Amino acid sequence: MKKITRFFWFCSGAHVDTLRKYPIEHNKYVGIGATIFFTAVFAALSGGYAMYFVFSGSAFAVGFAILFGVLWGTAIFNMDRYIVSSINKEGSTNQQILQATPRILLAIMIGLVISRPLELKIFDKEIREKLKTAYLKGQHTKIDSLQRTYNQKYAQELGKEKDLKKEKDSLERDINRSRYELNQEVFGDKTNQTSGIMGYGTYAKRKEEVLKEKQDRLKSVTDNLGQNEDYLSRRKDFEGVTSTRLFTDKQLDSLANVAGFADRNWALGQLSYNVDGSRDLDTYMAMSFIGYLFILFECLPVFVKLMSPKGPYDTAIAKIAEANIHAAERDKERDINVTDKTYDHNLDVDIGRRKQIISNQSEFDLSRHSYD
Repeated sequence: MKKITRFFWFCSGAHVDTLRKYPIEHNKYVGIGATIFFTAVFAALSGGYAMYFVFSGSAFAVGFAILFGVLWGTAIFNMDRYIVSSINKEGSTNQQILQATPRILLAIMIGLVISRPLELKIFDKEIREKLKTAYLKGQHTKIDSLQRTYNQKYAQELGKEKDLKKEKDSLERDINRSRYELNQEVFGDKTNQTSGIMGYGTYAKRKEEVLKEKQDRLKSVTDNLGQNEDYLSRRKDFEGVTSTRLFTDKQLDSLANVAGFADRNWALGQLSYNVDGSRDLDTYMAMSFIGYLFILFECLPVFVKLMSPKGPYDTAIAKIAEANIHAAERDKERDINVTDKTYDHNLDVDIGRRKQIISNQSEFDLSRHSYD
C-alpha cells in the first residue's frame, strides 16, 4: 500500500518529501493521483483503439495500437499532472478560478478527444447498421442518377424505340385479325369483311396480299427495333447503367467493415436522429452522457484541487518556492558582485599595464634624445 500511495502521489504531481510530513493531506492527493492515472488509462485505451481501427487489417495493427496507446496515455498523463500541479492555492478564489480556466478548457478538449473513439466502439453495432442503410440509399441514388442521365442523353433513341414497339404491337394485332378474316374468306363465312364465297378467290387473294404487306412491314419494324435495342443496350453498358446494381447483404457487411473514420464518425452523429429528421432523444442522451462522463472525469482533478481548502502542504510548498526564489536572487546578486569585482580587477591591471607601457616609452625617448 505504501508503494501504491507513493505512486499516486507521484501521479498527482505533489512533492513527495514535503507531502509525507503532512498526513492530513495524504488521502486527498492519493485521490487526485488515482483520478489522473485512470484518466491516462482510458486515454491509452481510446488512442489504442483509434490506431487499431486506422490500421485494421494490417499485420502490425496490434503493435501500432499498443505503441500509440502507450504514447497517447503517457502524453495525457503528463498533461493532466502538469495541469493539477500548476494550480496555485496562494491566491484568492477568483484568482484560482481565473488561473484554472485555461486548464479546464484544455481538460474539456482532452475529454472530448478521449471519449470519441470509445463512443465509436460502444455504438459499433448501431454504426454498422446506419452505414449499411446509408450505403444502400447512396447506391439507390447513384442508380437513379445514372438512369436519369441515360434517359436525357438518349431521349431520341428511346422515343424511337417506344414508337417502334407501339407500331409492332399494332401490326401484330392487325396481322392476327387479317389472318382470321382470310380464313373466313377461304371457308366462305359471311361477315361484314368477307364475301361469303367459299374458295381461294379474288377476295381471298386481295386479303392475302394485304396480310403479306403487313407481315413485311412487321419484319422491317422488328429489325429496326432490334438494332435500336442493341444500340441502347451497348450504351447502357458504356454509361454503367447495366453494371450498377444494388448492394447485397454480404457487400454491405464488407463495406461497413472497411468504413473509414470519417464515415463512422458521421454515422455516430446520425444515430441521434430519426428517419424523418427529428431528434432521437434516447440515443442523443446516451451519447451525450458518455461524452459528459469523460469530460467530467478529465476535469475532476482540477475541480478537486480548486474545491479543496488550502492545507498545510500548500503552505509548505509556497514557502519552499519563496525560499528558492530568494536563494536564486541571492545567487544572482553574488554572481553580479563577483563579476563586478573581476571587472574592476581586470580594469586596474589593464591601467597598470598601460602606465608601464607609457613609462617605458618615455624612458626610450629620453635615452634617444641623450644619444642624439
